[in-house]
Amino acid sequence: MSLAELICPAGTPAALRTAVDAGADAVYCGFQDATNARNFPGLNFTPDELQDAVVYAHMRGAKVLLALNTYPPAGRVDLWREAADAGARIGVDAFIVADMGVADYIARTHPQVRLHLSVQAAASSPEAIRYYCDNFGVKRVVLPRILTIAEIRELRKEIPCEIETFIFGNHGLMVEGRCSLTNYLTGQSTNMDGVCSPASDVEYVRGADGSLSSQLAGFTIDRFGADEKAGYPTICKGRYAAPHRPEGYYAFEEPVSLNLSRLLPELIEAGVHAFKIEGRQRSKSYVRNVVAAFRAAVDDIRAGREANIADLVALTEGQKQTQGAFETKKWR
Repeated sequence: MSLAELICPAGTPAALRTAVDAGADAVYCGFQDATNARNFPGLNFTPDELQDAVVYAHMRGAKVLLALNTYPPAGRVDLWREAADAGARIGVDAFIVADMGVADYIARTHPQVRLHLSVQAAASSPEAIRYYCDNFGVKRVVLPRILTIAEIRELRKEIPCEIETFIFGNHGLMVEGRCSLTNYLTGQSTNMDGVCSPASDVEYVRGADGSLSSQLAGFTIDRFGADEKAGYPTICKGRYAAPHRPEGYYAFEEPVSLNLSRLLPELIEAGVHAFKIEGRQRSKSYVRNVVAAFRAAVDDIRAGREANIADLVALTEGQKQTQGAFETKKWR
């Protein structure tokens, strides 16, 4: 059996301390710039904050992984190089990377720091993963959320690195590392600027009937009834009218969270080394409750006990949860 390391989100220094105290084996975080895929106002770390966070985590036996998981546009690669230099100087335990140029720079300049391949790289075949391992010394791959457990089991036999999978949070059915929908409307890219649906382009409009429309860059993404809870307007999770569905429907993806708590033993048996919780933009309460629940579950499994999984549906998106493609692929 693998170690089943628990990898937890830290969008702020306070969330990092919360995750560590709740039992995280490792936390992942990013700087306050476009080098990471959660580049939102009020989130992320300054270099000084990350330095303090690394000290806090290491004193308590936890690791810190720095996400440099976006793609540098032409002419701006220095920002990513400087972030890597800062992370190495601070003493992070690994970099999470997507871009081959960033991976190459770190492999040559900071070979003492582990490289983890981000889900943003969308590497799901043995050939693709081996390429990153052979050329950049990648030690772990974060798999896209489109593989079944049977496929993960077979993949494990063919690659020379560790496997990390998401177990809770964003369902992520859009093609990871290739999302261009928000860029189409706002001019800012999830994968290069690190921001999906930037807050400056978000607006809510109240209708005369009490409904609430969520808009992104002037386009209506969803309309909520007076008794519905309004969600944040992301294009892939909006409802749209079409000739065959004039009442509006989820054309891309419904608001639903991935929850693989019931599949943890099978994932460990399949060869997964680390479990990842999504949610760097979520609250300290979310981090505390989700991390504590999965800490207890993983400890139960390690001890040979049946895992007692806390009910986390209240913390899911839209109060809905799914096991996604991990059991069988059932595409709409």
